[in-house]
Order: sequence, then C-alpha cells, then structure tokens
Amino acid sequence: MGANYIQMEHSAKLSNSDANLSIRTRNRTLHILQLFERRSLWTVEDIALEMGVSISSAYRDVKELSNLGFLALSARSEYMLGPAFIRYDLLIRQGDPLVKAASEPMLALLARTTQHAVVLISRRFRDQVMCVHQEKGSDHPPSSTYERGVALPMFKGATSKAILAHLGDRALKQIYLNHEHEIRESTGVGGWKAFSEQMKAIREAGVACTDSEVAPGRIGIAAPVFWEGQVVAGVSLVFELTQFDQAGFAAEVRRSAREISAALESVKTP
Repeated sequence: MGANYIQMEHSAKLSNSDANLSIRTRNRTLHILQLFERRSLWTVEDIALEMGVSISSAYRDVKELSNLGFLALSARSEYMLGPAFIRYDLLIRQGDPLVKAASEPMLALLARTTQHAVVLISRRFRDQVMCVHQEKGSDHPPSSTYERGVALPMFKGATSKAILAHLGDRALKQIYLNHEHEIRESTGVGGWKAFSEQMKAIREAGVACTDSEVAPGRIGIAAPVFWEGQVVAGVSLVFELTQFDQAGFAAEVRRSAREISAALESVKTP
C-alpha cells in the first residue's frame, strides 16, 4: 500500500503541468544540487518525486552529476554531495581576494584585542550573509556557531547588520519588504522608518554590536568592508561577555575593516 501511495503521489506531480514547466525552464542539474540544502541524502526516486519528472530522467541527471564528481553514491544507495565540491572549495580558498586580503588583518585584530575570540569575514549571499573565513584566537571559545559556509539572515547578527546598513536605499528597502515579519520578530523594530533609522545609526557608528543574537552569551562587533566603493563584506569579532570592552574593541574592528578594504583596493581586477 505504501508503494502504491508513493506511485500515486509521483503520478500527481507528473500531471502538474505548471510544476513541470517550472523545472523545464531552468537547469535541472542545478535544481538537483539545491535539494541538498534541505537534507544530505537523496534517492533517485525521491529526486524524481520532488522535481516532478520521471525516474529515468532523474537517473540520467544524477548519473551526469556523479560522473563529474558532484554527487557520490552512499552505501545505502542514496546520493550525497561528491568530492568535486571539496576541490572547488580549495580553489576558492586559494583564489578568493577577500580571504587573501582579510587573513593577516584578522590575526592582527585578535592580537590587539583578545585571544579568547573568533574573527569572521562574511559576504552577502542572496538575502543572507555567509561566513567565508575565520581566524580563531589561541584561547578561543570551545565552539563556534558561525563558521565557513554558515549563512544567517541579513538582519540577524552584527556582521549582517554592518553589511545591511551600508546597502543602497533601494536594496535596503527591498530586503525590509521581503522580510518585514522576520525583522520585527528578530529585532523588535516595527515599521520601515524605525528600521531605516537603526541602519543609519549603525552607519554613523561605523560598527554594529549585538548581544546573544547568534549564540547565547556571545558578543559580536562588526564593521563593513568596501571594495571599489561598494560594501562587499563584514569583519566581526565574536567573544564572550566576560571579555567585553565595547569602546576599545569597536575601534579595533573598524581599524581591521579599513585594513582589509585597503588590501582589496590593491587587488588588480581583470
């Protein structure tokens, strides 16, 4: 009975012409890879059901991705992300101008503030902010909830707010309109006017400071990083409440952001 139910559900998805049209108008292999943002293992049957295509079509796409190393077969005949991503991650680490420009200033920031901290550099990713590199102090907290590859909403956390506050008015308002309910719940700020005033205050201060927004007992201080006049990232110092020195640490975070921005300006673009 369970198999019949799955087949009926699969057939229903296949008959949905609107869903099929949506899948056909974009690259199916990219759509398959995006499924892995939701869970780490997928069968071919589940992929076909999710996409509303035949099992044979899903199998061809999965086989192509597997041949290229983007998917790998597990011991339970389920597919997971493959070793090609590890290779490309290495290439990103070696070639990313932001990581190259930020590494030394981030270590210097730890030396000037506290080793009981983590320094993060993050960039905008869709309507989120993603950590792309971190440097840990020699006496850093035992765990970090915000490491390379972790993305947070653009309105949560010091780094997110430091970037958000320096976007253009049109982009800022669009993000607010897209996430108004979430912003109200997360920040307690009601209405566009109050939100824009909060962003203005962050711009004037040059840093964003948050307390326990990402993890309990953790303070975040972040400043924007610019490249060719545009905000491209944020650098943040994350530490425990007992190490808090707002004025001194904020000044050092601003200094670190200026150093990273200056290093980026020296990068030759093709």
